[in-house]
Amino acid sequence: MSFFVETLVGGLLAGVMYSLVAIGFVLIYKASGVFNFAQGAMVLCAALTFVTLTENGLSFWLAFLVSLAIMIMIGIAVERLVLRPLVNQPQITLFMATLGLSFVIEGLSQIIMGASVHELDLGILDVPVEFGPIQLSQFDLVAAATAGLLVAVLSLLFSKTRIGISLRAIADDPQAALSVGIRLQVLMRIVWGVAGFVALVAGLLWGARQGVQFSLTFVVLKALPVLIIGGFTSIAGAIVGGLIVGAGDSLAEIYLGPLLGGSVSTWFAYVLAVVFLLARPAGLFGERAIERV
Repeated sequence: MSFFVETLVGGLLAGVMYSLVAIGFVLIYKASGVFNFAQGAMVLCAALTFVTLTENGLSFWLAFLVSLAIMIMIGIAVERLVLRPLVNQPQITLFMATLGLSFVIEGLSQIIMGASVHELDLGILDVPVEFGPIQLSQFDLVAAATAGLLVAVLSLLFSKTRIGISLRAIADDPQAALSVGIRLQVLMRIVWGVAGFVALVAGLLWGARQGVQFSLTFVVLKALPVLIIGGFTSIAGAIVGGLIVGAGDSLAEIYLGPLLGGSVSTWFAYVLAVVFLLARPAGLFGERAIERV
């Protein structure tokens, strides 16, 4: 039983980090209806920027602030130069624009800062911490606590503040929101700036865990089942979806992997996503589309 609990809790801690990546998608989709496939590239760019600055002598916090400023500028530039000219275009057009943008950001990041693997040390020791018979990684605990705190702050920001209320109004009816004086363009800049900040935090945590390398962009693929399970428009859904995916992956790897003769963590989350699509297409906390006929 202690081994089961240890596996379950470790999966839940990893799930919080998946939630952090998924929230970047939720912020953009909730405000504009755009599925920002470039979020994974932004995670890579943020981590590469930070590690390059620290390797060139900048202190941790100075490198963090400079990287944050760069990510906010990238987010605002994407909204202003790429997505705003495509307003009212079909969803597939916007999706393809962000898909192409992801390759542009990845390519430019590696041209400017190099394509080699970088080690990122955040000063968090990866040593076991004992809770009775259960052992957990100190890095996982600190990373999950950091991600959880950020998730909680963003959840409060977009559910209790004036900005959050305005964003919900824009998501429900953009034209009505504009008619009552909500400044759509300003709010979109704020959302993309916050998405850049989320990408930076996610890039640092995942970069410290597995190294700053091209594979960081693939973290976005694990965020897709999280979004499908939790719902594309809900921050709470991103949290719950991440916990389900993290716990499901860990338990399936331990208990199903030996029975199936190989690793299942690479695809088990997508099985869960398909099940949820069949049972609840909008996700646990997603808003069901209502169409007039």
